[in-house]
Amino acid sequence: MGEYSLGDAMKYFLEKSRLKNGIRALQIEDIWAELMGNTIARYTDKIQIINQTLFIYTQVAPLKQELLYQKQQIIDRVNQTFGERVINEVLIR
Repeated sequence: MGEYSLGDAMKYFLEKSRLKNGIRALQIEDIWAELMGNTIARYTDKIQIINQTLFIYTQVAPLKQELLYQKQQIIDRVNQTFGERVINEVLIR
């Protein structure tokens, strides 16, 4: 039996478990300001990942419009940050 560090064992467990998507959904909230900047993060009410779709909630109409223009860039940034294809679509509400 091989030896693993606790960190490696946890990574392996998360890769194989269904908890992975839930953890990604929580992580997106933590890194949103880093990905998009403090101004956008401040006016974003809620961020969720459900079934490879990123939901962005905001009440600010100009921000909604700006985010619509940046959909593909948002997808690319999120996937690059996680190092894998986490989201395929962005919905702004």
